Amino acid sequence: MMHDPESLHGVFERVLGDMARMRQGTTPEFTPREVGRVISVSTGIAKVSGLPGVGYEERLEFPGGLHGIAFNVDPDEIGVVLLGDHARLQAGDPVERSKRVMDIPVGDGLLGRLIDPMGRPLDGMGRVMTSKRLPIERPSVPIMARAPVTVPLQTGIKVIDALIPIGRGQRELILGDRKTGKSTIALDTILNQKDTGVLCVLCIIGQRASAVATAVANLRTHGALEYTAVVVTEGSDPPGLTYIAPYAATSIAEHWMEAGRDVLIVYDDLTQHARAYRELSLLLRRPPGREAYPGDIFYIHSRLLERSTHLGPAAGGGSLTALPIIETEAQNLSAYIPTNLISITDGQIYVSPSLFELGVLPAVDVGKSVSRVGGKAQSAIVRSVASDLKLDYAQFEELESFARFGARLGEDNQKILEHGRRIRECLKQQAASPVPVVAQVAILLALSTGLFDPVPLEHMASALSSIQTAASTLPKDLMQRIEAGKRWSPEDRAAVLAVVRPSLSSWEALPTEPGASGP
Repeated sequence: MMHDPESLHGVFERVLGDMARMRQGTTPEFTPREVGRVISVSTGIAKVSGLPGVGYEERLEFPGGLHGIAFNVDPDEIGVVLLGDHARLQAGDPVERSKRVMDIPVGDGLLGRLIDPMGRPLDGMGRVMTSKRLPIERPSVPIMARAPVTVPLQTGIKVIDALIPIGRGQRELILGDRKTGKSTIALDTILNQKDTGVLCVLCIIGQRASAVATAVANLRTHGALEYTAVVVTEGSDPPGLTYIAPYAATSIAEHWMEAGRDVLIVYDDLTQHARAYRELSLLLRRPPGREAYPGDIFYIHSRLLERSTHLGPAAGGGSLTALPIIETEAQNLSAYIPTNLISITDGQIYVSPSLFELGVLPAVDVGKSVSRVGGKAQSAIVRSVASDLKLDYAQFEELESFARFGARLGEDNQKILEHGRRIRECLKQQAASPVPVVAQVAILLALSTGLFDPVPLEHMASALSSIQTAASTLPKDLMQRIEAGKRWSPEDRAAVLAVVRPSLSSWEALPTEPGASGP
């Protein structure tokens, strides 16, 4: 067999070079690799042996660029959660330790991008340009590094900002039956953060591809995608990807929070996350508990949501506000996952299917909703004009239920009913149309002073539009004081009323009986 003289010459050159380096005291370096074998594969998981040094939640490398996370670390075998298509694996395939945990790219390069929980782009815009990575599982901020929630996070939704306020650093649960407008509330909150300096992270967990496309198109249409990072898993993705999605999204948000920024994160929704974790746990033969969920189902959500907080000045002063979404079944608020999340969060916004069917949108049930922190963060001006609104609305709802039985009501009760109906009309709002703080204050002030009472119900929408237009003509310094949230003087209050009252004067002479027509 003939050999190429030039190739032999190259081999001799390399050998001579190696011998020269050895004479100089250098030796080649060897990197040890720990490689095991796949024992079995099933939907979403794999059983692996031969990796004695593997750690819990360590990332493992499979052939073809497939990744997995070590979940069950037993003496004889390792249960691995796969982060890709299990059909690409078979028994006997090699698996190698990476000696690192799962991480995610973070930084401003993610703004306006659509990625999966591993940082891979899904929007066809090329590689994500970032210079830093963070583990998806990180310990929450110590208590002594946290600060009280004192600054409001304006949602632009009147019923929430007035009656169930949210503060920066708060965790407010949104729950209700399917198709009642939960995601719409969260998306409208993201839209309202435009020009406020608040960065947003939208984590879409296990949703249909059409729902993902609709949400992203909505953000892009209203210019919200430029300050939002979107982390997505679809319903067809492996359960392992669905499980790590909210943790990856939280690490992205924490990077900005630790840099002193205010961040809003939306988890849509954690019901799918809990179901994915239940699926993985049952496949790994972990003992089932209530509703077949594993015993640590509470812990996976508590360690996630505890990462949302308001940092103290020594830690940079940033904040991370969380809006987790949960789907209930048949209005059952006492089910396992809803009660867990209610106990973890700082309040809840309950979206009622009954109100949704009546056309009261957003269908927020004020009686079953509460904010345990946001009241302290609500601006003094909004609090002053909305202080009696919740009580008046509760009295109206109780009286309305009583009136359905045909009871004869006195004149005072009739006034309560008429005023309550106008409160309900004022709190209605179209999707993707956030209301600025100044307009909200003008509407609530007109409502509390009874300026809406002469307006026929069928013309309330026109009256609200007139007030919003009038509020935009307020003096600039007054608008700045209202937006700052400081206490206002009687003169400021009178100035707002002076602008608002003429916009409703055309309805003052009209009767309020049914059938009356407006201008």
